[in-house]
Amino acid sequence: MDYKKYIAQKIKVEGVSEDEVYSSIALPPNPEMGDYALPCFKFAKVLRKSPAIIAQSLAAEYPADDVIEKAEAVNGYVNFTINKLALARETIDEALSQGEKYGSSDIGGGRTVCIDYSSVNIAKPFHIGHLSTTAIGSALYKIFNFLGFKAVGINHLGDYGTQFGKLICAYKHWGNRDEVEKGGIHAINDLYVRFNSEATEEMEHEAREYFRLIESGDKEANELFDWFKELTLKYVKGIYQKLNVQFDSYAGERFYTDKMQPVIDELREKGLLKESEGAQIVDLEPYGMPPCLILRSDGASLYATRDLAAAIYRKKTYDFYKCLYVVAYQQNLHFKQVFKVLEIMGREWAKDLVHVAYGMVSLEDGAMSTRKGKVVWLEDVINRCVEKAYGIISEKNPELENKQDVAQKVGIGAVIFGALYNNKIKDIVFSYDKVLSFEGETSVYVQYTCARANSVISKGGVPASYAVGELLPQEAEVVKAIAAFPQAVQDAAEKYEPSIVARYAVDLAQKFNKFYFDCKILTAEGDKKNFRLALTSAALTALRNALTLLGIGVPEQM
Repeated sequence: MDYKKYIAQKIKVEGVSEDEVYSSIALPPNPEMGDYALPCFKFAKVLRKSPAIIAQSLAAEYPADDVIEKAEAVNGYVNFTINKLALARETIDEALSQGEKYGSSDIGGGRTVCIDYSSVNIAKPFHIGHLSTTAIGSALYKIFNFLGFKAVGINHLGDYGTQFGKLICAYKHWGNRDEVEKGGIHAINDLYVRFNSEATEEMEHEAREYFRLIESGDKEANELFDWFKELTLKYVKGIYQKLNVQFDSYAGERFYTDKMQPVIDELREKGLLKESEGAQIVDLEPYGMPPCLILRSDGASLYATRDLAAAIYRKKTYDFYKCLYVVAYQQNLHFKQVFKVLEIMGREWAKDLVHVAYGMVSLEDGAMSTRKGKVVWLEDVINRCVEKAYGIISEKNPELENKQDVAQKVGIGAVIFGALYNNKIKDIVFSYDKVLSFEGETSVYVQYTCARANSVISKGGVPASYAVGELLPQEAEVVKAIAAFPQAVQDAAEKYEPSIVARYAVDLAQKFNKFYFDCKILTAEGDKKNFRLALTSAALTALRNALTLLGIGVPEQM
């Protein structure tokens, strides 16, 4: 049950809609205050009464029933306490009956949400710096689909720019087709690094010419570029498969080559395009921003030009409800400029464009440079995590079957969770030891909790029926945590913040483990045993669904 909605339907505030009441209801900071709280401060202006008087009136008028045990006014809040036995029965029944759909909903109503994420560069390595955009975007893709939206995953490939001229030049001078075919992305990257360290002025000129040939449709130059692209996508799709990431479109920058001119023409027709030092700009000074550069003085397009064309294309193609750009916070100004240009072009849907900014990821020994060849490949990070996970699992449970499969789920899960647990805007220093810890706030801890719950169920089974009696505090806490899952998923979507689901999973795991250690399950008797087995199965359902939304596998044993 959506308890917030249940409460909102029974609260009547003159001049305030049910939706406004619903959005105001929150969880109290202290569980002893109640299960939900309605702050009345924003109603004071409408009703011309103090928040405390409003709260007292709403609490007094709230109709008593079997669902809400108590409505109490405290310092301008109405605190609601749910009937614990009714909550336990309903929550467990929902989790057990809905299974992998528990926590899902149809609030999306089939509306389309475009999500631009990962956006790897052709012929460049898929490195640790791509982890956050890939993990966050993939989790949002799964979350929005889970809530009844139609998510469209877009990999806006970096496949346009002078670096491809450099790559062709490097290949022409030093490359061998068989060696590149065999070495794939690594061989391509070696050529790119070598060009940046050894290229002469004459080779730099050649590189610019090769890029011009790509743009002008030269057959040989484009065949080479397409080959580099094919080798890159073959490699990155293998990484995506490991990370449980999927896309519906790989339309990159190059795709919009023939779609930019209509945008430029429209800007010019509307008098928005101005010349500045030979370049073409849109003046954004009235909006407190530097100008948005549309064309360089040599007539070349820029990121903004292509992003404008891409946004217009996506709206026309998908008629999106929202279009998200999961891109690092360093691009804050860029997206503000692009969104503002679309707005002053008259695109009212510009308000539906969202920059989902995130912090940077680095290993404990620092950052990376593709150009100099100092780069940490994401593939190496994944492999090292899986290898270390295998060693830890072998030590803890040497008799475990399918250790390699479990190590894959644990190691890869640790990589993903490491990027998702903290608020997305924070910079992350990735630590192998930290993400692979069986204790603390890690995916390994949650996975191990799932294995523990699964072991209980495999021995005791899921009862055909159960009775809810007086709840111990440990049992009540697990019930409340399971019941909070649907709201956690919705909050994650509304705030574009998968860490809400990650933190939820850790919180439920902690509460389940306290229940597991403090309360007998398999040795309990009668109704109490059946109830605890049902509660264990419901907790496992919520934990498994939370990890699945993050793209993390759940081993049955560990």
